[in-house]
Amino acid sequence: MKKDVIAMLLAGGVGSRLNVLVRKRAKPAIPFGAIYRIIDFTMSNIANSNIDVVGVLTQYKPLSLMEHIDGGQSWDLFGRTRLVEILPPKTGEEISDWYKGTSDAIFQNIGFVEDYSPELVLVVSGDHIYAMNYHEVIAFHRDRKADATICLIRVPHEDVHHFGIAETDDQGRITNWVEKPKIARSNLASMGIYVFNRNPLTKTLTEAAKKSGTDFAKDVIPRMLQKKRVYGFVYNGYWRDVGTIHSYWRTNMDMLREDSGLRVKDWGIKTNQSTKGEVGDRSSTYISGKARIKNSLIARGCMIEGEVTNSVLSPGVRVARGARVTDSIVFHDSSIDTHALIQYSIVDKQVVIGDSARIGIGDPAPNKTFPNHLSSGITVIGKLAKIAPGITIGKNCVINPDVRLTSTKHKEIPSGSTI
Repeated sequence: MKKDVIAMLLAGGVGSRLNVLVRKRAKPAIPFGAIYRIIDFTMSNIANSNIDVVGVLTQYKPLSLMEHIDGGQSWDLFGRTRLVEILPPKTGEEISDWYKGTSDAIFQNIGFVEDYSPELVLVVSGDHIYAMNYHEVIAFHRDRKADATICLIRVPHEDVHHFGIAETDDQGRITNWVEKPKIARSNLASMGIYVFNRNPLTKTLTEAAKKSGTDFAKDVIPRMLQKKRVYGFVYNGYWRDVGTIHSYWRTNMDMLREDSGLRVKDWGIKTNQSTKGEVGDRSSTYISGKARIKNSLIARGCMIEGEVTNSVLSPGVRVARGARVTDSIVFHDSSIDTHALIQYSIVDKQVVIGDSARIGIGDPAPNKTFPNHLSSGITVIGKLAKIAPGITIGKNCVINPDVRLTSTKHKEIPSGSTI
């Protein structure tokens, strides 16, 4: 079955800077915006661009991601000519191994690409929040007679060290490329979105692999710049890399701001809302007469009897009488018991916060174990954790998944702690 364009979606990264949020799941599978997962944005962009063959390259803790994607039905990517195929590493074979990097993942699946003999291969990441019609990039690529096109976005100059940075001429051709420089003349950053002509791509991947090259930004793009026509498509819309705790929290908060540019309904973002082991839809949300809700996003199946302000609540969250949730993100089926307080926190699935417990209180000391992950004040509570009544937890704290905090041992946990 021949296709003009196929998509290869990279979804196997660890995302270690997201700390306990990726302890039990892959980064693209993290819930976002109450009812979505991060990968939904890229999957929807592919479907909305009428690209109907997608290879999803998974590796790290892929189970929940695979269950979410299922057969692609939620994005109308299923049938005789439309499909999503999960492509895990082919471990155990002589010619293959665990994916060692972004380009190595595509290299190990050249056979999948060749099955469809596409003119173009779209390579995208599953861990960014944005909307894009990929056919605009493809039209630009064809118009420039490019061998490769990289999507670029302008970032603050102080952030260039996080990205691959390109310099371009007046026609958009990339004249210089630097991976994560400390200082750069340009602020045009790679979005991790590439369009390649198939033959130059497969040839360059093979050449890079022979030299132990495993990464697009470090090994493939510099090699292509030497011999091929590589262009940069500058994107001016909303795009966020949610690879840190703070950027993930901030981007969720953009859901609550009309002027943020994050407009999920207008973008046509689709998701798979079914949950393993559950039958039917969630019930309607119950909001008591004494509840107070301000500028918050609350999904179906929640029970709100307390106060919720500037927060994002996933399905099944319970906020009991007298409890307060402020500037926080709470995942599915967590319970905030009577008179508990949560502020500036991220609470994973099925967490129980006991009566009169207080989360996110105190001085903003950076986390002692993970100072590069948690320094902006956000406290993160891992999946299935249980916080006993009356416990106080400070800012920039990490409570690991499945932890049981008892008031006899942990009455007060200071800011910057990891339990």
